[in-house]
Amino acid sequence: MIELRPANLTDGRDIYNMIVEIGSGENGYVNSGFDIDYAEFPRFLREKIEMAAGLNLPSSHVPQTTYWLVIDSKPVGIGKLRHYLNENLKKSGGHVGYTIRPSERGKGYGTIILRELIREAKQMNIKDVLLTCDETNLPSRKVIEAIAGQLQSIQSGKCFYLITT
Repeated sequence: MIELRPANLTDGRDIYNMIVEIGSGENGYVNSGFDIDYAEFPRFLREKIEMAAGLNLPSSHVPQTTYWLVIDSKPVGIGKLRHYLNENLKKSGGHVGYTIRPSERGKGYGTIILRELIREAKQMNIKDVLLTCDETNLPSRKVIEAIAGQLQSIQSGKCFYLITT
């Protein structure tokens, strides 16, 4: 069973363990919760929920919903969907960021989470979803292209893709 669910205050140790396993992030994905104690996890979740609601955002940020990809009751990935873009996100980051926990990579979950995030973008009335990735990040490029991502340009080693919802 595939489930993409937004961060929630009822999330528990299984989600926390996935976040810790993912580590600080890579290939442009930033994981801000990898080094927190479990006692701090509820605060972390509140911050994600507030960010999705557009509350208490730093001036350089936009509302962003954080999702967990859960396969057969096991959390396997994290996705972020930005509700709209500012000028910085148009240059790097785009609408979507995602990562799969290291122990679950190579199983097709990257394609699943991106496909599910695109469905969520459509629900938010985002017509053209911008994704960026490093030119050398071939696994991400393959995932994006597998779900109809159209390469728009390559600038300074960064690929810019659009997916129309």
